Amino acid sequence: MSWPTPTTPRAVTVGEGLAVLVAQPGPLEDSPLFERAAGGAEVNVATVLAQLGVDTAWVSRVGDDGFGRYLLRHLSERGVRTDAVYTDPARPTGIYVKERGGGSGAATDLAIGASRMLYYRGGSAASALSPADLTASAELLDGCELIHFTGITTALSASATELTDRLVTLPRHGRMVSFDLNYRPALWIRRTESATDVLARQVSGSDIAFLGADEAEEVFGTGDPARLREMFPRPRHLVVKNSGHSVTGFLGDERREVPALRLAVTEAIGAGDAFAGGYLAALLQGRPHEQLLRFGHLCAAAALTGTGDIAELPPLAHLENRATAPDSEWAATHYPATDRENAVL
Repeated sequence: MSWPTPTTPRAVTVGEGLAVLVAQPGPLEDSPLFERAAGGAEVNVATVLAQLGVDTAWVSRVGDDGFGRYLLRHLSERGVRTDAVYTDPARPTGIYVKERGGGSGAATDLAIGASRMLYYRGGSAASALSPADLTASAELLDGCELIHFTGITTALSASATELTDRLVTLPRHGRMVSFDLNYRPALWIRRTESATDVLARQVSGSDIAFLGADEAEEVFGTGDPARLREMFPRPRHLVVKNSGHSVTGFLGDERREVPALRLAVTEAIGAGDAFAGGYLAALLQGRPHEQLLRFGHLCAAAALTGTGDIAELPPLAHLENRATAPDSEWAATHYPATDRENAVL
């Protein structure tokens, strides 16, 4: 009997996934229990893409341990393909601890709603990512429409930088490469390469680039969208997130600015990844420029008003109604929608 060949996914994300241990609110030393979750920029983006109906695969490495098996199960249950993930018999799965503020006023406590991440990823399985992983998943990558990775992945190790340098030089053949700056200074401390030089290569070599204005200021010396466009003319899509108040999107020579939704922030972790996932899904679905930015905002809002790294999205029809609303309705939108707004939908 012959088995059918699996269809090639439309999108592939490449990068580290982490097991997350979420502390109870208050000083970390006082938390007796930790809730297990999943995280990692490319994992977050893959999950948003899958929720929006985009067939997505994840390329990475995990340890041959319980955390690695958990990540594979977590992604598979959410519709993300994990058959290209290598299980490393010698290196562990990376983890991080999320410390959450309790607002007690104690010296080691954070404010309510604030979070701090403590990473334990040195020598992780994903730090061994290299161009060999691209060779092993060549069939998957050759047939997809979009490959997404971040500045976190390129910072993991010299071999990971070799992988990301290879990604941006791949022949396109109609495929797009997407990059999110995601600058993490702590990851570059032991690296001999200049973070600015490496990250500039990744932005310049990509077709779609996401930059936070604050991180761009730190890495490239400016967070001004117009100046960043001058510095990086190549990415057809250049998206600059401006301190949570708006996003400036360049599509070729066209510039659009879309304000963020009004909402009460529960936690900011994962919002940038959710924005990227929403934007990329809308792009693959052929939506116009302004709707790409609006889908990004809507998915980011789901992350900002939730408690996990991975955004839990409302139904696609709800997002489409919001994304296609007149400008006046968009400007007045609260997230989540009020009862009155839900009655209109």
